[in-house]
Amino acid sequence: MLELDQVSLSRGEDPWIHPTTLVLERGALNILLGPTRAGKTSLMRLMAGLEVPTSGRLRMDGVDVTGRSVRKRNVAMVYQAFVNYPRQTVFENIASPLKVRGEGRAAIEEQVRRIAGLLRLDPYLYRKPLELSGGQQQRVALARALVKRAELVLLDEPLANLDYKLREEMREELPRLLTDSGSVVVYATSDPAEALLLGGPTAVLHEGRVAQFGPANDVYRRPQNLLAASAFSDPPPNVLHDLPLAPVCAVRAHHLRPDRTHPSDLAFEATVTASDISGSETFVHIDLPGCAGVMLRRGVHVYEPGATLEVFVSPHDVLCFDANGEALAPAEAVRG
Repeated sequence: MLELDQVSLSRGEDPWIHPTTLVLERGALNILLGPTRAGKTSLMRLMAGLEVPTSGRLRMDGVDVTGRSVRKRNVAMVYQAFVNYPRQTVFENIASPLKVRGEGRAAIEEQVRRIAGLLRLDPYLYRKPLELSGGQQQRVALARALVKRAELVLLDEPLANLDYKLREEMREELPRLLTDSGSVVVYATSDPAEALLLGGPTAVLHEGRVAQFGPANDVYRRPQNLLAASAFSDPPPNVLHDLPLAPVCAVRAHHLRPDRTHPSDLAFEATVTASDISGSETFVHIDLPGCAGVMLRRGVHVYEPGATLEVFVSPHDVLCFDANGEALAPAEAVRG
């Protein structure tokens, strides 16, 4: 278990990480979710011992490791900008932490081939990293981290350079690989869909603060504040200030639709400003009352700029907040 107790990081007068308290358990894929500059990498560097906190304490299984350098800790890290040893083969790259640990040849062979099989690296074991694609090189870095059996495994957007098919496969496989490792695993991503697919305890970050921490599905469905709702939506939710339900209402793009499906649906007049077709989805940019918004539709649909339409949303799909952006319980929101 890794405990962060009021850990902060500042550069001069500039706070990078505000006082943060988290408990990250073994046997779970702990997720840091937030956009670029939310503080994910800085927080991971504090966890690893690459940065010394300005205040607060870090404990690993109850032992205070505050200020203990990464060289004196059993930590494995994989970044989006992967690092491999270019003069060594893939086999040698993966085996390197096992050799440092002094394991025997037979044990090294077995472990390297096992993890290589899981990551589809079997055909490349005797190639050099520079002979591989970027996605294959990233898998080599990931394999080396997993085989190390570190106390703490830090993964900073590790699947970003993989092709779509392999990324989807790895999103399904990683939770099992990592939760079975016995390590405290922390996985950083800027993709809300990835956080939901991985499904572990999720800390939503915004400008160096933890907006919310809890099971991924709970945080997504019941954000405690508008910051968490915004970070856990792609595209960001449509924020409306003139609904009768609450002072501030947020509606995710996929909850808006052009047809009424229930008498209780809320209706809005909207004007199309643009539409973007992305694969099998259409993002319809619209002017809603008091805000510029987006409606996401499955399939390919053509909308002319300037067209007017009526859009609908179920009251149960509206996230309700007070004027300070804090979530209102259902009993506090006026359901029309």
